[in-house]
Amino acid sequence: MENKDIHIAKVIAQEVLKKGGRTFFVGGCVRDEILGIDIKDVDIEVHNIEVEDLVKILESIGDVQKIGSFFGVFNIKGYDIDIAMPRKEKSNGRGHKDFEIFVDPFIGYKEAALRRDFTINSLMKDVLSGEIIDSFNGIEDLNNKIIRHVNDDSFCEDPLRVFRGAQFAARFDFEIDEKTKLLSSTMDVSSLAFERVFDELKKALLKANKPSIFFKSSKDMNQLSYWFKEVEDLIGINQSEIHHPEGDVFTHTMMVLDEAAKLRDQAKNKLAFMLAALCHDFGKTVTTELKKGKLTAYGHEVESVTLAKGLLDRLTNKISLKKETLNLIKLHMKPNQMYNSAKKKSMMKLWDDAIHPSDLILLAKADALGRGVKKDYSEIECILNKSLNEYKELMLEPEVVGKDLIELGLKPGILFSEYIKLGHKLHLSGLSKDEILKHIKADINKKSLV
Repeated sequence: MENKDIHIAKVIAQEVLKKGGRTFFVGGCVRDEILGIDIKDVDIEVHNIEVEDLVKILESIGDVQKIGSFFGVFNIKGYDIDIAMPRKEKSNGRGHKDFEIFVDPFIGYKEAALRRDFTINSLMKDVLSGEIIDSFNGIEDLNNKIIRHVNDDSFCEDPLRVFRGAQFAARFDFEIDEKTKLLSSTMDVSSLAFERVFDELKKALLKANKPSIFFKSSKDMNQLSYWFKEVEDLIGINQSEIHHPEGDVFTHTMMVLDEAAKLRDQAKNKLAFMLAALCHDFGKTVTTELKKGKLTAYGHEVESVTLAKGLLDRLTNKISLKKETLNLIKLHMKPNQMYNSAKKKSMMKLWDDAIHPSDLILLAKADALGRGVKKDYSEIECILNKSLNEYKELMLEPEVVGKDLIELGLKPGILFSEYIKLGHKLHLSGLSKDEILKHIKADINKKSLV
């Protein structure tokens, strides 16, 4: 069944045709259709009619939302479709938004496609006839799995394209053309808005089967240094060959990322989970040392939190996202250290400390599998999940609350919160509520005698 956005595109195209114009699907929706990927964003471009005529057509169909009427970009209320006119962009500064934009409905198809970033995004498909106009051999590059820039001059006007190329390579498992890599390596990405860089990172982490390609491609283009310095610093940090025969910490991290991508859909917070997989071993850059002939990185998880915070602060202002990511990083080693331990109390405290304990198990699994040693994680995972289920059952049992303390004769004050915390700690150890209250009562009586 045709979705409403494609339907309205055809309605618009019919009216444009009456005016002597032509309407095309452009950009990602053409690319994704050829790749057999579900189309989520529908963009159309209207050629060969005046802006005023397009506005009248759109107003006759619905409530026109002017995204940027000066730039020739509109949509219609109730539809998730961008309606644009051909335009030229000329850089007048260093930033992503520092452009002068000129609408030119009669610019021509090839000239309109010239402003696109990559050949695979330069394809135009006539909304009514289905004819594809491929001015820059985009279909050939799709078939050959190549990310290739369209034009040297226009490509360099927008440094965000460095990371767009990397995320496309990751999402589609494509190779970036060598000339495109070389050109990208010359571009200054320091002026980019952090939100835009983070958007490209999110797409790679949440949509790619191999998010590692984003970072490997950025590395190949010499573009890790400014935005992803902590990732670049992992390169060349050696590890114990016994536990990490795969190589340095960068290699391990990339393997963990790709393992995490396989588990991503199970996570409560997918983005925090993937960011934690990326950042979990940052601390090895400052803790790795050779002791008695062995490479160690004791306490690296603590240092990883500090370094990860630096990266996250640079890329996002989402407080809850950072909190959940850093929580996972801080605890990431504990499940694999404790799964075969008889210390049930410690396991209960671990799940209690974790914001999303099930995500912590997934991260531990990705960490264990993301190395050059084949490992069957099923037994470990079974034990960890069994322990987590026991914790969940324990949390269903009644705990000490303020009302209970008042009934013991305690007046609200500083001791209230201390006894609530003590009650919760004892609850985690497996004591019943009655046993905990007896313990607290004895403690209150003891203090009253002092």
